[in-house]
Parts: sequence; structure tokens; C-alpha cells
Amino acid sequence: MKVGAIVLTMGNRPEELRALLDSVAKQDGDPVEVVVVGNGSPLPTLPEGVRTVELPENVGIPAGRNVGIEAFGPGGSDVDVLLFLDDDGLLPGTDTAELCRQAFAADPGLGIISFRIADPDTGVTQRRHVPRLRASDPLRSSRVTTFLGGANAVRTAVFQQVGGLPDEFFYAHEETDLAWRALDAGWMIDYRSDMVLHHPTTAPSRHAVYHRMVARNRVWLARRNLPALLVPVYLGVWLLLTLARRPSKTALRAWFGGFREGWKTPCGPRRPMKWRTVWRLTRLGRPPVI
Repeated sequence: MKVGAIVLTMGNRPEELRALLDSVAKQDGDPVEVVVVGNGSPLPTLPEGVRTVELPENVGIPAGRNVGIEAFGPGGSDVDVLLFLDDDGLLPGTDTAELCRQAFAADPGLGIISFRIADPDTGVTQRRHVPRLRASDPLRSSRVTTFLGGANAVRTAVFQQVGGLPDEFFYAHEETDLAWRALDAGWMIDYRSDMVLHHPTTAPSRHAVYHRMVARNRVWLARRNLPALLVPVYLGVWLLLTLARRPSKTALRAWFGGFREGWKTPCGPRRPMKWRTVWRLTRLGRPPVI
């Protein structure tokens, strides 16, 4: 099973990027082919054999990763599996690629694997990095309904069947959009605690656009993927959850601005999931209303 890796970078972490690429090169089994995409920035000198794409402007995370996918042929067809790794992450084990090969070979219905993200100094996995509602035990592997964007592996047959990440999203919720489409097509998603990416502990709100993008893309996610009856339920629940978290006035203003934007702007093609997929998500522990 042929494995490739895509790393998206803004060019501002050259030392971390080099360390990540070294950790990929040390993986057991056949060498992992790597494409590094410079998202609106020139790339530093990289190890021999690493393929590069430099984009003239920052096109956002999903569009940048889609460029990386196509660098492996239409829908990534030159390889069987693609790893997506944050440029400031690192694979501490040498067996991650081999574990991915084994997992996908053993389960033909498995489409996506979400890795466990752990702080390199403390070993702690943040609750938000466990892609399920029952997130208290990050060491428990399970079936899940979404995955982590910068620490995952995707069978390229998924992209060839349901398409890539949604370019329009730029940042936030693009993984859930792909996950819902993959689940609707019959694929499964696993969270694997034994496949680890080291990544410094951070807060998502460090990004200036965080609150606006999260709200806008939440609306787009619902408009694109949910049956019409569930759209107001899903968004109503998230509105109440946002208010319950008592964000600052500035954050709340940005959130409501993004929420309005999500209703007023085009969100891409609408392909509502089947009701049997709604039931499938519910049985997996996360009905698509939360």
C-alpha cells in the first residue's frame, strides 16, 4: 500500500518543518513520498526528494491541501493513502505509516484515520483533539464521525468518490464537511490513540479570524450537508452552546457576524446526507444536531 504525505506551510516554521520531514523519512517500510505546499510563501531549502508546490497567495487550509492531493495525481490516485501533517508537528514513532497500511488493509471500509495529538513536553492530549463527545479518555481508540485536519490519514479512494476538502471554507470545519460526505458514501472513520503526532499545545482562538470563520462555516456545513429539517436544529444548538460558553463581547460580535455571513453568502453545492446516515451518526455517538 503506497503512502504519501502532504504538509501545508506558511514558511514561518522552517526548523519545525525540517524536523517533521525528518520524522516522516524515518518511517518503517517503503519510503513515504512527500509534497510540501507553500501557501502564499516561498519555501525554505528542503531535503532531497521532497516535492514542492509554491502558491502565489494564501488560498486557505482546505484549498492548499487540495493542491497537495492533486500533486499526487487526480484525487491523489498515484498513492493509496495520504497523510496530512501540520508543519509544526512531528511523528515520534517510526511505525505510524506502517500502522496506517495495516489498518486500511485490514478494513476495506475504513476511509479515514484520525491520529492522537499530544504535547511533546507533557504528553497531554487536549480534549478538543479527541474527535468525539466522550473525550475524557484520549487513550481509547474508537469509531468517530470527524477527524483532526493536521494529523490524519485518508484513503485516496475517498477523495476520488466524494471529492476533496471544501475550498470555500478557508479555515475551520472543512474536516467535518469531508467526514460527513465520506460517511454518507459508506466509509468509516477511526480515532487511533496509538498513532501519535506531537504538536505544541495551542488555542484555536490564536487565529484572528477564528470566531468569524467558525460561525460562518458552521452555517455552511449545515446548509451543504444536512437534511432541511435538521439545519435549524443543528444551528440552534450551536448558538445556545456558544452563548453558554460566555465569550467576550468582541468574540461574540465576530461570531454573530460570521453567522450572518454564513446565511447570506454562497456555500458551495448542497448535497444533503441520507437519513440513514443521520441514524448512522447517531449510533456512532454524535447525532448531527450537535
